[in-house]
Amino acid sequence: MNVPENLKYTKDHEWVRVEGEEAFIGVTDFAQGELGDIVFVEVETEGEELDQEEVFGTIEAVKTVSDMFMPVGGEVLEFNEKLEDAPDLINSDPYGEGWIIKIKVADMAEVEELLTAEAYKELL
Repeated sequence: MNVPENLKYTKDHEWVRVEGEEAFIGVTDFAQGELGDIVFVEVETEGEELDQEEVFGTIEAVKTVSDMFMPVGGEVLEFNEKLEDAPDLINSDPYGEGWIIKIKVADMAEVEELLTAEAYKELL
């Protein structure tokens, strides 16, 4: 299972990659494997300011629908539009082309509180 060292993680199996004051958010390799074939991603929170652990969207697989939670608070800047036509990018490249949203981080201290790759591996 792939758990890149340069990312932060949540107990809900989201990952965060910080770039300056912005961050990309997606679901982990473990999560996409558990969900199975992803067929649809819905994010209707673009432009909204959300708190840590608020639902920012849903991810639909063949067998289930799951909420996705904000790992850190911030404004949802962008939804990865590639996922509209190819939601399976989350299955094939969860940490790259399969990112889900980009946010402007409200409080960088929240990022520091997230799990390291090592701590996330222990959780699994």
